[in-house]
Amino acid sequence: MISQNVDRKRQEAFGDRMLEILNAGAVGVMISIGHRTGLFDTMRGLAPSTSQEIADAAGLNERYVREWLGAMLTGGVVECDEEGERFWLPPEHAAWLTRQATPDNVAVFAQYVGQFGVVEDQIVDCFKHGSGVPYSAFKRFHQIMAEDSGQTVVAVLTSKILPLVPGLVAALQEGINVLDVGCGSGRALNLMAATYPNSRFTGYDLSAEAIAIARQQAREQGLTNVAFEQQDLSEFEIPEPYDLVAAFDAIHDQAHPDRVLEAISEVLNPNGVFLMQDISASSQMHENRGHPAGPLLYTISCMHCMTVSLSQDGAGLGAMWGRERALEMLEDAGFADVEIKRLPHDFQNDFYIASKEPVMAECPAAAMARAMAESHTSDR
Repeated sequence: MISQNVDRKRQEAFGDRMLEILNAGAVGVMISIGHRTGLFDTMRGLAPSTSQEIADAAGLNERYVREWLGAMLTGGVVECDEEGERFWLPPEHAAWLTRQATPDNVAVFAQYVGQFGVVEDQIVDCFKHGSGVPYSAFKRFHQIMAEDSGQTVVAVLTSKILPLVPGLVAALQEGINVLDVGCGSGRALNLMAATYPNSRFTGYDLSAEAIAIARQQAREQGLTNVAFEQQDLSEFEIPEPYDLVAAFDAIHDQAHPDRVLEAISEVLNPNGVFLMQDISASSQMHENRGHPAGPLLYTISCMHCMTVSLSQDGAGLGAMWGRERALEMLEDAGFADVEIKRLPHDFQNDFYIASKEPVMAECPAAAMARAMAESHTSDR
C-alpha cells in the first residue's frame, strides 16, 4: 500500500526526471540514425546550411533530414540561426559524434538503443517464461560490435592495452603463439598479426558470420600469420599450447564461462599470460549506483549478453558480473596470480592479467620474452 505521506516536491522532481529520460531515449535513437546515415560526419565539414543543403551533401531525402534536425535541435545536439533556416554541428559536439572523433564517438554506442528495440517483444516474453533470445535474432550486431571494439580495443590495442603486460610487446616482436577467444570479426587479431609478423595468431568465435568477415579482412590485408576458426568456446581442444590468450569483452557472454576459463588455463604455456578485458564494475549491484554508464550497461546486459547466454541454457552471467566474481572464477579455473589494470581514458573496462604460476621476480610475460630471446640467441 502506498504511503499517504507523499513528498510533493520529490514527486514533481521525479516527474521532471521521467520526461528527461523519455527525451534522452528519443534523442539516442536519432543520434544512432545520424551516425548510420553519416549526417554527423557530413555536418562536421559544412558551414551553417539549410536542411536541403545538408540532405544534398549527405545524399539523403530532405524531408527526413529536416525532421531529424528538429530532434537534434530541440535535443541540444545541433544549433541554428535566428530564422531557423540554417543548421550546424558545433565542433565541441562533433568531437563526440563523428567517425573522425574515434575513440570518443559516442554515436557508435547509441546504435544499441535501436538494436534492442528489434528484440523487445522476445525479451518481454522471456520475462514471463524464462529462457533467452538467441544471437541470431540480433540484426546488425556484428557491425555494431565491430565499431564498438574498434573504439575500445583496436584504436588503443598496440599503444596502450598490450603494454599493460610487462614484456609482452617484446615477446610479440620475437614471435609467440597467440589465441583470441571470442574474436568476433577479427579486427583486433588482424591488427596484431599485421603489427607483429613474427608471431602466429588464431581466432575463435562461435559465429560463422563473424569468422567469414575476419577471414575476408585478413585476405584483403595479405596476412599469412593469422587463422580464424568457428568454434564452440566451451568445448575447444588445442593441439599446441599458447603463450598469450586474449579475450576482449567476451567471457561474460559465454554460455559456460567457467569451462571457457578452464580451457584457457589448460592451453597456456607455463609462462603464458591470459589478458582479459571486461566491464569495470562490482559484482554487488548496489555498489554500482554511481557507475557513469550503469543504466546503459545493465540494459545491454539484459537485452543481449545475459539473454544470449540463457538461450543456450547457459550461466547468464551478464555484462555486469563484476570484479569479485571474475576473480573468483579465474581462481577456480587455475589462475594463481591475477592483476587488474585500468587505462586513464577508459572508465568502462578492467584489464585482467592472469597467469597460472605466482609472480615472483618477474611477470610471466617478461619471463616469456626473456626465454624467447635466449632461445633465439642459442639458435644462432
